[in-house]
Amino acid sequence: MTYSKILLVLTVPLLFLSCSINKLVINKVSDSLTGEGQNEVFMGDSDPELVAGALPFAIKMYETLLANNPNHQGLIVTTGSLFIMYANAFVQGPAEFLPPEAYREKQAQMERAGRLYRRGAVIIEGGREKKYPGWNDAKNDPEKRASFLAGTKKEDVPLLYWTAAGVLSAYALNPFDLDLGMRIPELSALVARAYELDPGYNFGALDEFYLLFYASLPEGMGGDMEKAEFHYKKALEKSKGLTAGPHVSYAKAVAVPAQDYRLFTACLEAALAIDTEHESANRLVNILAQNRARYLLENAAEFFAELDDGQADP
Repeated sequence: MTYSKILLVLTVPLLFLSCSINKLVINKVSDSLTGEGQNEVFMGDSDPELVAGALPFAIKMYETLLANNPNHQGLIVTTGSLFIMYANAFVQGPAEFLPPEAYREKQAQMERAGRLYRRGAVIIEGGREKKYPGWNDAKNDPEKRASFLAGTKKEDVPLLYWTAAGVLSAYALNPFDLDLGMRIPELSALVARAYELDPGYNFGALDEFYLLFYASLPEGMGGDMEKAEFHYKKALEKSKGLTAGPHVSYAKAVAVPAQDYRLFTACLEAALAIDTEHESANRLVNILAQNRARYLLENAAEFFAELDDGQADP
């Protein structure tokens, strides 16, 4: 055997072994970064500015890892959901606090949030397609969609939830987008299936989703204030009253359209009364919700026409 052949015989197995080791390492890292308790690194933090500065780097790190491990379902959901959470908490949220004279900046940030929502949803829908080949082609076929949904399991709830959250959040920022609007029945079915599989998912997150869903849509598209109130109470029950988000969502989505200032203030004061140190897993979410509650209370005159010197008419 010539020297070159001997070298080839020795090298090729080493190359395959190296590839195998690299894949094993990437899988181990992927499992470690998406395992139980990892979300608390961000969600348990008490400094929103620190998290806002760190998240872009984290998102790009997860994207890089996902590019090298594209079939890892944990990475897919984590990467996509981080885009959606970042868009909501640190792009759309601060933009809503901008004064009226900063209209152009607010519009630019809202458009950016919409792009990030879509980007996250695309990643998650891509992961869903990997797990259930053919699903994305069935978007416009209710029977095929129903068949795919019927085959989902409890472990798929994050896929269903974050797909709907990303697309509907983008639509809420641009209700004139007909393509997104046409997807409402499909997205509604995703959330309904998620609720059927795991109604207590993430401390009542699905109920808070439904609260906003039913309160924000017109009746002709599925809006229903009674259902919004039902899910508000369910969200509080499942979170054991330890999350501020449902109170803030109800104040903005229900009390403002009804021009019920007393309900508005009661909800926001309830949100502010929650001890953010009590539930470490939701610390950041509660702090952000309370910041929003304070903003709404301080700027209530923008939402209630009958306010006089800071008080509503009886």
